[in-house]
Amino acid sequence: MREYLKLAETKRNLAMILGSMLLLVIASFSPLLKAVTIGLYLIAYLLVGGPILVDAVKDLFNGKLFGEAFLMTVATVGALAIQQYPEAVAVMLFYRIGEFFQDSAVSKSKQSITSLLKIRPDAANLVVNGHTQQITPDQIKVGDTLIVRPGEKVPADGTVTSGETYLDTKALTGETKPSLVVAGDQALSGTIVSNGVIELRVEKAYADSTVAKILELFQDATNKKTKTENFITKFARVYTPAVVGMAALLAIVPPLFFAQPFADWLYRALIFLVISCPCALVISVPLSYFGGIGAASRSGVLIKGSNYLEALNQVKTVAFDKTGTLTRGEFAVVNVAPVSLSKSALIKLAATAEVASPHPIAKSIVAMAGLNTDKQSAAEELVGLGVKATQGGQPLYVGNAKLMRQVGVTVDLPGSTTGTMVYVALGGQYQGAIEVADAIKENTVPALRALKQDGVTHTVMLTGDNHQVGQAVGQQIGIDAVKAELLPQDKVAEMGALKAQLGPKEKLAFVGDGLNDTPVLASADVGIAMGALGSDAAIESADVVLMNDDPLAIPRTIAIAKRTKQIVWENIVFALGIKLLFLTLAAFGITTMWWAVFSDVGVTLIAVLNTLRLLLIGRQEKPQKVQKTLAKVSG
Repeated sequence: MREYLKLAETKRNLAMILGSMLLLVIASFSPLLKAVTIGLYLIAYLLVGGPILVDAVKDLFNGKLFGEAFLMTVATVGALAIQQYPEAVAVMLFYRIGEFFQDSAVSKSKQSITSLLKIRPDAANLVVNGHTQQITPDQIKVGDTLIVRPGEKVPADGTVTSGETYLDTKALTGETKPSLVVAGDQALSGTIVSNGVIELRVEKAYADSTVAKILELFQDATNKKTKTENFITKFARVYTPAVVGMAALLAIVPPLFFAQPFADWLYRALIFLVISCPCALVISVPLSYFGGIGAASRSGVLIKGSNYLEALNQVKTVAFDKTGTLTRGEFAVVNVAPVSLSKSALIKLAATAEVASPHPIAKSIVAMAGLNTDKQSAAEELVGLGVKATQGGQPLYVGNAKLMRQVGVTVDLPGSTTGTMVYVALGGQYQGAIEVADAIKENTVPALRALKQDGVTHTVMLTGDNHQVGQAVGQQIGIDAVKAELLPQDKVAEMGALKAQLGPKEKLAFVGDGLNDTPVLASADVGIAMGALGSDAAIESADVVLMNDDPLAIPRTIAIAKRTKQIVWENIVFALGIKLLFLTLAAFGITTMWWAVFSDVGVTLIAVLNTLRLLLIGRQEKPQKVQKTLAKVSG
């Protein structure tokens, strides 16, 4: 309904603009009676100027004497009084055209973010009289019974009443290994059911859906202004009354003290007044930042305020969580060490036993072997040890070192510094080992390189993993420093130490995705959350949310921030330069009202069109073209 009303309002505004333009052309070029021509001018003026006149009266009663509507009203009413009808209509007409372009740019930015949020549906399966019906999470009540199927997120905190499953908890805790829950265990909202179906009794109501939370954050983003925006607002408060006073002196002093024609100097003063309106600055600067936020959203990034967009320009140190941020947060085979078999034969041997196991480590081995996961298996799962199967009439064991010792394997087993070792024994004979680890994200290394090219001087990994794993991952991705075995409070302390090393205008960013990263995200100058799988708490604490969890989105967003700042200053220098030139010309009577229209509304339109370039930035970039794209976006 809201979108329909907005569309209707847009069509109505466009119709009034086009109608006013038509009447202006007819009145200017048709051989009509003078009274009819004046009437057409007045109708054209009221079509586009009526809402502005109303706003001017409202501002007057609200104490906003020097607002844009007031300046437009005084200037155009004065022009009508001295019978400069075309100029009066033109000022209002082009002002409304500027507003139309501004609204269009804002609307495009909102549409970018709204469409982005559609990729994050949330739903719950409510059990009613033995049947299930799908409802939205905000309809869930305490005591409701829900069914959660494989691949679905647990929509609300509750207790498992039947069924069992592995829960993927990495979004909440950063822990790669899944957690097994059975009847009587707690299941937290945001965790993902890996296998099996569970029935859940709701203990806490789901207050708001994820989409609603993000939309609320987006609405709040427009209230968080940059220093540049605040400066322009304060500047306009001083600048506008000053130029109004100068216009008044221009209209009064020459006729009163130097016997100059009052009409001529009043016309100059009105021109001066139109030129002085700070529309280009007041509109284009906030719009540029809003356009930057919209451009970021098209790249899968939600920035909660223009102040954070500006802060990204000053980021010199970026700290990262490991699991789910630099790594995928899921297992993959990284090394195979057979004794006598080939590597592929050892993988297939282990996969025949693991094929039916729901454990992610087992799934990574089966995926490596390329086996059909629907294949039936008579393997027995040995809790905390591994699995037992039969191959060629001989017992096949696949599991950890403890299992190997139990089945009589006495050889020295290889260890791992980066992941988990899975050992294979057939008929009591050790066959080899498979190393499974949390895989590095495909774009992690390119992202770190791109950050260096964007001016980031120091990158750090803060992880709760042990030193061996942390250092191994750090060396693999080429990060500058690694701090391992850190609890959340330790990460906050490390952030304080990193901040102390920065200069007065330099900023520190932190990138994380889990609930345990929430205090660190809040302590950073710019907190960046991996949003697609990240927890609600992390998203709420962060200043920037990467909806697609792609590390390359970080340098891409910094590039957008730099591009936005460049456009902001282009608009400021251009607008002030043109204003100063035409104000000088107006004081000497060199310009006309048409030139005044250009110096005000024309400059505003050019600034708005310049800003719209931000919305041309594409939604996604292919990894192999990222460096070229970043260089182009950075200007």
